[in-house]
Amino acid sequence: MRIVCCWLFPAVFCWSTIQAQEPQKDKQTLVVQAKAAMKKAGAYFHDQVAIEGGYPYLCAADLSTRWGENEELNHAVMVQPPGTPAVGLALLDAYKATNDKQFLDWAADAADALINGQLKSGGWDQVIYFTDPNSNRMGAYRNRKGGKWNNSSLDDNKSQSALLFLIQIDEVFDQKNQPIHEAVSFGLDSLLAAQFPNGGFPQVWNQKADNRPVLKATYPTHDWKTEGRIKNYWDHYTLNDGLAGDVVAVFAEAHRVYRDDRFLSALKKFGDFLLLAQMPMPQPAWCQQYNPQMQPMWARKFEPPAIASSESQDVMEALIHIAAVTMDQRYLSPIPQSLKFLREKCLIGDGQLARFYELQSNKPLFMNRNYELTYDDSDVPTHYGWKVKSKLDQIERHYQQVRDGKEVASGKSKVAEKEAARIIGEMDSQGRWVKVVESEKLSGTKLKKGDLYLSSQDFINNMKKLAIFVKGASS
Repeated sequence: MRIVCCWLFPAVFCWSTIQAQEPQKDKQTLVVQAKAAMKKAGAYFHDQVAIEGGYPYLCAADLSTRWGENEELNHAVMVQPPGTPAVGLALLDAYKATNDKQFLDWAADAADALINGQLKSGGWDQVIYFTDPNSNRMGAYRNRKGGKWNNSSLDDNKSQSALLFLIQIDEVFDQKNQPIHEAVSFGLDSLLAAQFPNGGFPQVWNQKADNRPVLKATYPTHDWKTEGRIKNYWDHYTLNDGLAGDVVAVFAEAHRVYRDDRFLSALKKFGDFLLLAQMPMPQPAWCQQYNPQMQPMWARKFEPPAIASSESQDVMEALIHIAAVTMDQRYLSPIPQSLKFLREKCLIGDGQLARFYELQSNKPLFMNRNYELTYDDSDVPTHYGWKVKSKLDQIERHYQQVRDGKEVASGKSKVAEKEAARIIGEMDSQGRWVKVVESEKLSGTKLKKGDLYLSSQDFINNMKKLAIFVKGASS
């Protein structure tokens, strides 16, 4: 038996070697194809879709029209994701995966667009207008002639996404690209100055934060349904639309790249605010908006003072991130109680949470089409998400990992060959991922059923996946 096995071994070894080599050869071919597809897609998007280095949300396939959020862009580009910073990060990912300088050049052009759109207050608004007949929409730009609008925004990841991209490209350039380094330095300094004494942030800033007392969150003592509305709600403490996680990401990345303790201090200070902002029993979670007395307040007409499930989930992830960076488990302390509350008192079926819960009664809170408060979700305005997906299991896993001193994985770390091949196969001969409008009309545009268009979000998703695939194959 031993003699037979020894005799057979060389043949088995050779066949196994051949079998192992073929998939590897196919994979390397796919890597080459992925790099070529990324290059072709990047060239088309940069050369044909970009304006002044910046990007829209959507673009007609014939390049006749570009759109932002419910707005036709006439020589203007978007900052809010999936706009210019998000596309820039995708191009930067492609550069890091391939070491092809062309991607870095394209990313640098996106950085230039942001530099030209940076406001004198240090941040960014949703749109950068390069020329516009309605001059009142032009920003008070730092580096070129503009208008009077000088409100830097933290809403919907505007200034945060711009800063995060500029920090990362500044790192790639070893801080030697002077315009980029100067813009990100000014932006970070301005963001630090906008932080309130209690560590919180406004939705919008145009000057240094004013002095306010440091208070713990409490329930309103007035009739919040009819009283306490403030027109400039954006001047007060905000957690709306993922602000907590986005701000934490900026300060954490700034500290990693620049090793400046100011950013670590700001991170801790913001964490302290999030601890203060947790509502007391019977609803130990967070709200969208707080007034100077740290009581929940109205924002837009469809955003009442309420426990906000989306913001509460975002705050918990932000606290976990802060705890991981600072190695201070104090920031994990509110999470078990909040998870228990949201699981036991707020889940409404199908793994969902209501967007809002009435203060103290904890009833799911909605609005009808006349923007009247109701407990009935059968006639809600369709422009707003009144229910959100529960991420409580994921948050608990991340909490346990950081509590136990383990690292939390960030983002997708692997892309299968099948997925990479699909993305490459769906690209047309010009280097585009073209979509077809399937509904009667594409929301926010004039595109109708059957029209062809390009999406920045699709470009970002596909470029990032191909970059992950190439990087994984190389390693």
